[in-house]
Amino acid sequence: MPNDHAALEAPPREAQSKSFDWKMPYPSRRQPVFARNVVATSQPLATQAGMSMLAKGGNAVDAALATAITLTVVEPCSNGLGSDLFAILWTGGELVGLNASGRAPAVLHPSRFAGKQVMPERGWDTVTIPGAVSGWRALSQRFGELPFADLFEPAIRYARDGFAVSPIVAEKWALAVPHMPRDLGWFEHFTPHGHPPSPGEKWSSRALAATLEKIASSDGEAFYRGELAEAMVRHAKSASAAHTLEDFATHTADWVTPLGLDYRGVTVHEIPR
Repeated sequence: MPNDHAALEAPPREAQSKSFDWKMPYPSRRQPVFARNVVATSQPLATQAGMSMLAKGGNAVDAALATAITLTVVEPCSNGLGSDLFAILWTGGELVGLNASGRAPAVLHPSRFAGKQVMPERGWDTVTIPGAVSGWRALSQRFGELPFADLFEPAIRYARDGFAVSPIVAEKWALAVPHMPRDLGWFEHFTPHGHPPSPGEKWSSRALAATLEKIASSDGEAFYRGELAEAMVRHAKSASAAHTLEDFATHTADWVTPLGLDYRGVTVHEIPR
């Protein structure tokens, strides 16, 4: 897969035209896509990542996982390594569900929030044990065709070499700035030049690339029982959070039977609680 996007260099921030309408308000035609394999995401680079897995002989699960992993790099404002994962799959004879959401730290107690009128919206007290990585591993092991590490190749490349941030992602990225805590590392990672990236500006993170490489090479183990878990717990403790190594080590993703409800002639399915 060509990496032309990663080679783009944005003009200086002050030289970028402020009058250009990145929303592209022009008439366009929508046409149906007829194909045996289709990958659809909200970010073209993630779509390419999924298609590259199909080209390597992977199946739909491989493609979906590669897109999800790539989105943690190219659309971090909506996705992330600290997220959860839910999936419903039709296997050709059975509908199966996966609940890879994380639990709260075991020692967390209501007394920690005594006197608060609302639950906090930012910071470590809002963070459960991230489940997405366990979901990637579970789906790959049960349904994937390609080696787990192969699914990370596009994401690692974009994180290491950089990519041109797309207009919508740049907009959402900038909207996050006023809301994020100043002392938890978000600004150092996502605004390394002191500002969120503009449309077309190149962004990269060798630290994120290294993290993805550790997850890929350890089949996800490093995230829950290795050096990545240890690093996250150290950071949590520095902020007086309740997370422990045991919380990470005991995390599991659960295979579940989806619920079904008939509605106007169709059956709507959802993951049970």
